[in-house]
Amino acid sequence: MKTFEQYINGKFVKSTSTDVIEILNPCTEEVLSLMPIGSVKDAELALDAAKASQHAWKSLPAIERGNYLNKMADVIRDNRVFLAETLAAEQAKVMGLAQVEIDVTADYFDYYAGFARRIEGEIIQSDRSKEHIFLHKAPIGVAVGILPWNFPFFVMARKVAGSLITGNTCVINPSSIAPNTVMEFARLISKIGVPAGVLNYVCGKGSIVGNALSSSPITGIISLTGSVGAGQMVMEAASKNITKVSLELGGKAPAIVCADANLELAVNAVVTSRVTFSGQVCNCAERLYVEESIHDQFLDMVAKKMKSLKVEDAFSKNNPDMSALVSKAQLDKVSEMVEFAKKEGAEVVVGGTRTPGFDKGYFYQPTLLTNVTQNMQIIQEEVFGPVLPVMKFSTLDEAIALANDCEFGLTSSIFSENFNKVMHAAEELQYGETYINREHFEAIQGFHAGWKKSGIGGADGKHGMEEYLQTKVIYAQYR
Repeated sequence: MKTFEQYINGKFVKSTSTDVIEILNPCTEEVLSLMPIGSVKDAELALDAAKASQHAWKSLPAIERGNYLNKMADVIRDNRVFLAETLAAEQAKVMGLAQVEIDVTADYFDYYAGFARRIEGEIIQSDRSKEHIFLHKAPIGVAVGILPWNFPFFVMARKVAGSLITGNTCVINPSSIAPNTVMEFARLISKIGVPAGVLNYVCGKGSIVGNALSSSPITGIISLTGSVGAGQMVMEAASKNITKVSLELGGKAPAIVCADANLELAVNAVVTSRVTFSGQVCNCAERLYVEESIHDQFLDMVAKKMKSLKVEDAFSKNNPDMSALVSKAQLDKVSEMVEFAKKEGAEVVVGGTRTPGFDKGYFYQPTLLTNVTQNMQIIQEEVFGPVLPVMKFSTLDEAIALANDCEFGLTSSIFSENFNKVMHAAEELQYGETYINREHFEAIQGFHAGWKKSGIGGADGKHGMEEYLQTKVIYAQYR
């Protein structure tokens, strides 16, 4: 069993707290590692190290900072199988998907390294004679990244790459549920010469470590991926120092299927979206609206697809479609929400219970629900499990209105072969992202950002990098 230490100022050090958390394998419930709970003092030491190293780091030419990101990508590729196995073990992510997460993370570091020569300002014409107005882009200072448990490795890169390439230093707070892969990465990059203090990893609970990082006057920006509740706590802590926040807080993504859609494509995209990582993905389809003329046919197609899915151990050689949920708490939440939906009148078409045949582990069946209404909890609140409720609609505008009737606004999708319909929906859907005739999953060169309670700010692409920059204006007169 591994025991992790904090990575602060270029060294692994024992936490000032002696308390630890057991990290479990969700498929077997065996203990994989011990993680320090961490303390306020640990957070303060990491912030002090980041602050002390930031001036020298920002003074490096951006291309040199980018070279360190390229080295991180190389380290990931050199250890890609080991990292994927670590990820699969700590969160029951099937090996195929775990390997994708590791490989895309390497690509992400290379992608952001490429921005080294594209951090640009402006020269603006002045109203005065013999004056230029220069807009410079400058790093904010010390960036804090608070990670989720569902895609901890990739989201770690989202926090690290954008902050480092722009000249910020960084403190990362891994998830208390799935910290192992991130901390193994810290061990690997400790050997590639990143200057001490530039990148720090402090394990611990959000209520302790996360709060200390968020409320510190040293912190210049906090980027959190997590729940609405976590986002609210970060905003409250950040308000003490008017610290900038960038938040991605989950969603309740609608998928609209019109009668003129390619139904086979829509079935595959919706089901894949719903059961990827056992439904524990913020941007994947959480509710389905189907045009009434094809409702029964489409429901039968989705049911058949769901019944064919393989649910096995994450390391199964059978290439399963999904595995266990990440924790007992998550299993209990999903079970309770489905049971409550049934009490409200929902009908179970597929699944609806824990997966039979497993003595241990947090397995829940792919579940399809019908006879649901718009005001039900299962339609309005994020399930974060392999559960798909289905409703009918008669007109596209009705479907759009139902889709927008939600406090979240992260992602959405529409399936139709009619160009006018899809463009009308894309214009009217109140979501940061809309997918047309494809599964819910973003690209690294886009901008992953939510509306409403799904967040503030965003990540990925040029706009994600700019989250870590502030504008400095210089008025230069000359004779």
